[in-house]
Amino acid sequence: MVGAWLAAHAATAVAHRFRDKFGAEPPDERSEAPQPGESAIEGGDGWVPSGPMATSDATQSGDGAPTQGENAEGGNGPGDVVGLKEIGFGEVKHGLPDKETCLTVLEKMLLIRRFEERAGEMYAKAKIGGFLHLCIGEEATIVGATQALRETDYLMSTYREHGQALARGTHPNAVMAELFGRVDGCSHGRGGSMHLFDWDKRFLGGYGIVGGSLPLSAGVALAADYGGTDDVILSMMGDGATNQGTFGETMNLAALWKLPVVFVIINNQFGMGTALHRHSAVTDLSMKAQGFGVPGTRCDGMDVLDVHDVVTKALRSAREDRQPQLVEAVTYRFRGHSMADPEEYRTKDEVEEWRERDPIQAFARRLRDEDVISQEQFEELDQKAIETVDEATHFADESPFPDLDSLYDDVYVLDSDVPAWWTIDERSPEVHRGEQEREAGEIPHQLAEAGAAYANVGDREARARRQQKEEEAGDGEGETSGDEPEAEGGAD
Repeated sequence: MVGAWLAAHAATAVAHRFRDKFGAEPPDERSEAPQPGESAIEGGDGWVPSGPMATSDATQSGDGAPTQGENAEGGNGPGDVVGLKEIGFGEVKHGLPDKETCLTVLEKMLLIRRFEERAGEMYAKAKIGGFLHLCIGEEATIVGATQALRETDYLMSTYREHGQALARGTHPNAVMAELFGRVDGCSHGRGGSMHLFDWDKRFLGGYGIVGGSLPLSAGVALAADYGGTDDVILSMMGDGATNQGTFGETMNLAALWKLPVVFVIINNQFGMGTALHRHSAVTDLSMKAQGFGVPGTRCDGMDVLDVHDVVTKALRSAREDRQPQLVEAVTYRFRGHSMADPEEYRTKDEVEEWRERDPIQAFARRLRDEDVISQEQFEELDQKAIETVDEATHFADESPFPDLDSLYDDVYVLDSDVPAWWTIDERSPEVHRGEQEREAGEIPHQLAEAGAAYANVGDREARARRQQKEEEAGDGEGETSGDEPEAEGGAD
């Protein structure tokens, strides 16, 4: 059913694009939308030139999304969200930090934007498999919140977590390689887009289950408290997670046990394709945990300084007073829920209204107005981000896939008293335990490798290199015939 739903909606999106591109009306000679090779970061100073591989920000508002008045109930524009006037949404509320911090913040937001644009392009080129959820538009929330963390603090996120990994300091090469499913990825090619992990940066992963990371966050906070440290965990979730049972359960335990945890709701106005006011009876999400004893605050999720200020105060309360906190960051995603989203639930006008508050452009404009940077310096930082993403893409494409022999590595059970084969490899007549893959013998390896070659899957170049190495290491009595299985070893 899920596959059929995705296929149907993907087909609808393609049909809309085809109609818009080849319809009866000829396109205008000049368009206000970004063209291929131009920046997605909009502003009064025009489009910032982008590298040849960077994509335009092809938000569906310019493609298949309905216009105002068509069949899309939509969410809310910035002026329609209840309670934003009280938090000064869109207003300048904080002074700028020192120049070095300003540049760090801007560089991180630019890197995230450019990385996400490229990830979308690579997904379209089938370099990335599975699902892909982009955080374009949410950069201020991500960077503002993570900048408030200490190096020893922990971070957990949802499946939309590329930006969190980059902001926390995971190398872009490792993140892109993980998206490509390669062995040099931060999860060694095992996690993909939704399951990034970097223990050295204390980034404990993205999670594919909505609300699934919340109890785990409480467990990390309990461990920090039990160990007598002053470490705090920042646990990020989407607005849809506040309707899950794990939300209430976790809030209750966090308050009851006085755990050092700050929960951040990235309220991008939609739970997948369902507008906030249609999926939550309470639309001020900062109030949803008060009944469990966790106080909440709201911040302007499009203002990196406001996010940083509010999250910093929340972390201080959690760290020093052992009072868990909930922060709602009101923001918006400019792209769809995932790359398979035709975005028929919101209008072009709504998206464009939010895009006028682009968090990167807003922060850069203020830095220019207060003579922190010039427009030329901004363009240099943008170009630097593009070059970093260029390098990451090249690195990921050159990285090999995990070896076939590693298929069952790190698969384990805790209860060793129960006799069973927990993983079984049935790809050959010699059925064996998965954890014994490396000791299975030559025939199972040859059959599995030949099957991969026959099915035209896996890293063919790496497989060919291994076969050549195997032949060179042989006794020189001739090459294997085309009828014989390929050499031992291989990639999936």
